[in-house]
Amino acid sequence: MSISKKTFNKRRVAALIRELLQELGEDPDREGLRNTPDRAAAAWEFLTGGYRQTPRKVLNGAVFQAHINHMIILRDIEVYSLCEHHLLPFYGRCHVGYIVKDKVLGVSKIARIVDCYARRVQIQERLAEQVALAVMRESDAEGVGVVMECRHLCMMMRGVEKQNSVMTTSVVLGSFRNDPATRQEFMTLINR
Repeated sequence: MSISKKTFNKRRVAALIRELLQELGEDPDREGLRNTPDRAAAAWEFLTGGYRQTPRKVLNGAVFQAHINHMIILRDIEVYSLCEHHLLPFYGRCHVGYIVKDKVLGVSKIARIVDCYARRVQIQERLAEQVALAVMRESDAEGVGVVMECRHLCMMMRGVEKQNSVMTTSVVLGSFRNDPATRQEFMTLINR
């Protein structure tokens, strides 16, 4: 997925939000809404910051040589993203595991890779795949597993209005896909 827009025009976004408020029947000049377009534009800039990042940029050189061949797992990484179908949030947790060949990633950088892709207009299925592919590519891992569990406000606030539904996606690459024992070890460890 190629992202062509690398800048964020906060002034233009604020003007569009002001226009949206008017279309909804609101008065953007009333006291409670007077600064809302600027605040909302700043929030959108943050929530879509992933368009202005790449995994390599967020890794910032934190890839280290390691002569080990172990599974590394980072569990319960908080995920916040925006559904591309309704522009409503979805949120939950992500578990990332990989088997080292020669390189390990700085532990906080795995969470930053998740955020790099989550802070875009997304679907959960693509998000999990992008995280797995980035970890595989940047670490040159033997295998990668990503499991993501999220609640979607587009299902909770509108439509079917199911408050307790959780969507789970799983992406396994390399040895996590080819070796059932490796996959099972990963699944057991993330469910502790």
